[in-house]
Amino acid sequence: MTDIDESGAAGAGETAESDENRNEETADEPVAVRLRGIYTTALTQLLSEAGHEVVQASPAIRRRFDQEFAHAPFDVTCETGPDRQGVALHGDPEAVATLREELLVAVDAMAWTDPVPLGAVAHGRVRETLGGGAVVELGVDAPGGHDATGYLPYSETDDRVETGDDCVVQVTRVTAPWDDDRPELTTQLRARGGLGDLVRGRNETRVRGGDEAAARELARMTDLLDTETPDGWGIEWNRAAPEAGLDDLTAALDRAGARVERIDAAVAEPPAPPAVATEPATAWVWFGRASRFTLDGHRRTVTSTMPGHHRTKAASSAASSGVDLAEALCAFDGTSDASVDDQAGAGDGTDDRFPFAVVTDQFGPTEGDRIGIAHGKPDGRLVSLGRGEVTSRASDGTVTVERSMTAGGTYDALEAPREAGDTAVTKFREGRWWYPTVYRSADGERKGTYVNICTPAEVFPEAVRYVDLHVDVVRHRDGMVERVDDDELDAAVAAGNLREETADRARAVATAVERALQD
Repeated sequence: MTDIDESGAAGAGETAESDENRNEETADEPVAVRLRGIYTTALTQLLSEAGHEVVQASPAIRRRFDQEFAHAPFDVTCETGPDRQGVALHGDPEAVATLREELLVAVDAMAWTDPVPLGAVAHGRVRETLGGGAVVELGVDAPGGHDATGYLPYSETDDRVETGDDCVVQVTRVTAPWDDDRPELTTQLRARGGLGDLVRGRNETRVRGGDEAAARELARMTDLLDTETPDGWGIEWNRAAPEAGLDDLTAALDRAGARVERIDAAVAEPPAPPAVATEPATAWVWFGRASRFTLDGHRRTVTSTMPGHHRTKAASSAASSGVDLAEALCAFDGTSDASVDDQAGAGDGTDDRFPFAVVTDQFGPTEGDRIGIAHGKPDGRLVSLGRGEVTSRASDGTVTVERSMTAGGTYDALEAPREAGDTAVTKFREGRWWYPTVYRSADGERKGTYVNICTPAEVFPEAVRYVDLHVDVVRHRDGMVERVDDDELDAAVAAGNLREETADRARAVATAVERALQD
């Protein structure tokens, strides 16, 4: 296929400029945020520059930054999400909304609000009972339009659970929009305070983890605090609490106490189940390839950062450990190279310095491997397009995947029958905003070419990953070129699932692909 010029799309300068403007605008209401996971250094730098306060910092962050970090309550906790693809934000709704916007660091970053947030109390109704727990209806819509449900393990309730029972539950584990698992529930309610929780049905003070002596001292100090523990609730401090001052401990309990009042009111006068009280909030931020390189730029201002740091760490836990070892041994220094920010922080999905061949040689995929195609949707869902064999891999980041197709139906937009023996040969190039799939019959006849427009593709060891941007370009078997699904792209913007700047990029790429196919 002819090389395609994507210069008509929003490029490096626009993304860098918008990022700069974001940093210049400090928040009217600074958010106290607790950060954990593989993006922590970059986000500490980014959010600190934006005027927010990072609290309860890990030992590694305290060593890395030349600043003080308070052991104070947090408004939001931010942690790496499943598959290391992005982060989850949990906490105060307004604070979560603020950080959600701050973390849209590049054109391919996307965010979704979870309808079943962590800590939410629900008046559920048991839909069915399973071997180890019950499926509980929660009364809200999940991504894709179906009813949200949660899983209540029998170990998380003292009551016998039967189909049709009503129960008050709380969400203890959330699941990303691209994950098929259900949220997990408990009937033991707790109110989060940012340094500790109030737990319903307890009458003592506990400390989670940490030094035993410090825990005993904190339990004694709790009696000195100028606050009252609500009747029927006990205190459970977290690991950071022993380092906090009396004022911060008091503020944490006051915050949790206010939450207890709302929980007690909801339990005393329940709405008709099923229904969720969504007073806390959870948001998911997905980082695409361009976003990871932008975050590399923020991290590089603080410490040695290899090209493609976050891209490599997102590949697998083994790759993440390899990055830590490489940086510790080799002291990569991007701050001395003026071109690094242009390459790594451009936000266009490319970085000429990313060692694609080295990373894939070490962690995969290689020729002969079978990998999946993880086809993300702008509403957060993940669709598997099946698995295929890697038939070739080039040092420029191009991976060719061949799949055997099953019979039945037609190929989208190509209007060609899908028959036994058909093959689909797809060429993914790391960092490119499009990829072509050529469909052929069992005797090798070309049935058509389908070019998918998407966020910059990332070739991970187990799957190629991206988010589909709806608009596509196809070339039929007779050579006719057709652009399709612009209406679906427009609808995704109208629904709030895509930002206009991302949609503009998709349209520009589609135009470039269309012209190239017509040449």
